[in-house]
This record gives sequence, structure tokens and C-alpha cells, in this order.
Amino acid sequence: MLDNPHLAIIKDGVEAWNKWRLDENAGIPPDLSQGNLSGMKLAGAKLNWTNLWRADLRGADLRSADLIRAQLISADASDADLTGADLRGAILSSPDPERAHSTAFVLRGATLTEANLSKVDLTGVNLSGATLSDVNLSGANLTNADLTKADLTGADLSGATLVETKLRGATLDNCLVYGISVWGVDLDGVRQTDLRITRRDEPTITTDNLEVAQFLHLMLRNKKIRDIIDTLTSKAVLILGRFTPERKQVLDELRRALRTQGYGYVPILFDFETPASRDWKETVTLLARVARFVIADITDPKKVPEELSLIVPALPSVPIQPILQESGAEFAEFGNYTQYARVLPLHRYRDIPHLLDALSEFLIAKIEEKVLEVQSLHAE
Repeated sequence: MLDNPHLAIIKDGVEAWNKWRLDENAGIPPDLSQGNLSGMKLAGAKLNWTNLWRADLRGADLRSADLIRAQLISADASDADLTGADLRGAILSSPDPERAHSTAFVLRGATLTEANLSKVDLTGVNLSGATLSDVNLSGANLTNADLTKADLTGADLSGATLVETKLRGATLDNCLVYGISVWGVDLDGVRQTDLRITRRDEPTITTDNLEVAQFLHLMLRNKKIRDIIDTLTSKAVLILGRFTPERKQVLDELRRALRTQGYGYVPILFDFETPASRDWKETVTLLARVARFVIADITDPKKVPEELSLIVPALPSVPIQPILQESGAEFAEFGNYTQYARVLPLHRYRDIPHLLDALSEFLIAKIEEKVLEVQSLHAE
């Protein structure tokens, strides 16, 4: 496209281009769309507001370039050097969510050291293998962006949005992550150390996990979150059992009764009859870990034996109260758990009223006694 007069000017060199922009073309957005600028020396070029749609910028020298509000949809800057470049307000992908990924700016392997990408919408942008050390990504939208094996050492990610972001194999050392939003990110093989969760003007608090950083920040800043954590660890009761219509009725009545015991219990029911996801084992272990105690109805069990095999050996501080309807029989492996002191004696019940009477008359008292016993042992 050498017949493009704007392309001809920039090919004359950065000095000629900048003079033309300042002296003769002020206020008129230049058009370099579909232009071949690969490998060009464009350090310090004033490309603000420039139309670079589908431009070939591969390997270009764009150090300290002004790309503010530039149009870069479908442009390719793979392996380009954008050290210190300013991309604030640049349009990097289609605003249409259906087309964002297919039209996104490509920065694969590019160098963006100390570049300014503050509040830039990087949705779906390919930054795999890019060097983003000390880059300003504060408030940036990195939803669905590909940062596989990217180097973000020292990057400012404060207030950035990372939703379904690909970070596999990336480096996140010494990043500022105050106010970051992290959901569904791929952190496989990520190196993450000294992530700062406080502002620069506050005492430094760091951690070594991006998702933990977000959680810690919420806990430190939000009293309600702290109250929720206290509630979970001191009041939550996990109820395990079958979710067939007959057995579910027992579990529902047990849940209702627990709410009225005067201890402020928060019953948790998890329906394991639904199709299990890959991480259901992790889920049940996590729920048990935050519970004050567990009540497991082993009548007509299906997944309960497997759930107990995950919980009992691994969580010495969580008492387990097994219950069984008199018409049922213990499952074969149940005897393996009676050797653990935190597993209370099996309670047999005739029907729901019999179970609820026992709960209020003596079962809760015995469970709470075991809770205090276990807590005292682990406090030593």
C-alpha cells in the first residue's frame, strides 16, 4: 500500500512523520491501516489516534511510541519492541464480545517493558511470551487475554481484571496486585512471589499466590468478609448423605433442626447426586475444612464412604457424627473410621422424629463436647 500517502510519510522516517503530525496534520487522525511497518524503526513516533487496523508491526521498534487512542484492531506487533510505549485508550480488539478474540491486537513475544497500558482494554489480546516487566497495567481489562509464559516481573496490576486469563507458565514476581479481580484464571506453572496486596503508600503486605492475594485483600478491607470467615469456621455444619427423595427428607429436617439448637449453626448441604465435576473431591474437603463438625448419614450410602475417606484421615480437627437409620446396615469400610478419636459413636435412629429428639436431648451436647476436646488438643 505504498500509494497510501500517510504510509509514504512514515517510511521517510520518524522525524519527518512527527514533524508532519505536529505542523501539518494536527487534529486529523492518520490512516496506516493494513500498512506494512514490520521491522521499521519507529522509536518515539507520534502514532496517537492513528488508524493501524490490520497493520503489520512485527519486529518494529516502537520504543516510547505514543499510541494513545490508536486503532490497533487485528494489528500484529509480534516480537516488536514497545518498551516505554504509551497505549492508554488504544483500541485493541472489537467491542463485540463475539469478535473480540478473533480481532484482538497480537503482541506475541513483544517487549513492553515500562509501557503504559493503564486502563487499556486488553480483552482477548495475545501477549504470550511477551516481556511486560515493570509495565503499568493498573485498571487494565485482561479478560480472556493470553499471557502464557509472559514475564510480568514488577508489573503494576492494581485494579486489573483477570477473568479467564491464560497465565500458564507466566512470571508474576514482585507485582503490585492491590484491588485486583481474579476469576477462573489458568495459573498452571506460574511463578508468583512477593505479590503486594497493599497500595504503595501503605505498609507492605505480600503473598505468593494471586488468588490468595485477592482473598487476603478482601479479608483485610472488609469487616463483613471477616465476619463471614468467623461464621464459617465456628458455626458451619456439613451434612453428608444420599439425596434420593426419601433420604433428602431426612437431611432437610436435620438441617432445619440444627438451625434451632441455639448455637447459631449454619448448615451446609452439598448435593452429590448431581453429575460430579472433576473437582468434587476438592469441594467436599474444602467444605469439611471450614466446618465446626460433620454429620454423616450413612443410611443407604452412595458417595458418603468416599467422602469420609477424604475427610476423616485428613482433617484431625473436625469431629464426625455418623448416623444410621435402624433399618439400614453399616457399609463395609465403616469400621475403619471408628479407630479415630474424632469420630463419635454411631447413632441409630428409628425415624425422623426419633432423630430430632435425640439431636436436641443429647447428640448436640456430645458433639460440642468432642469439638472442645479436639480444639484443646490442637491448641497445645
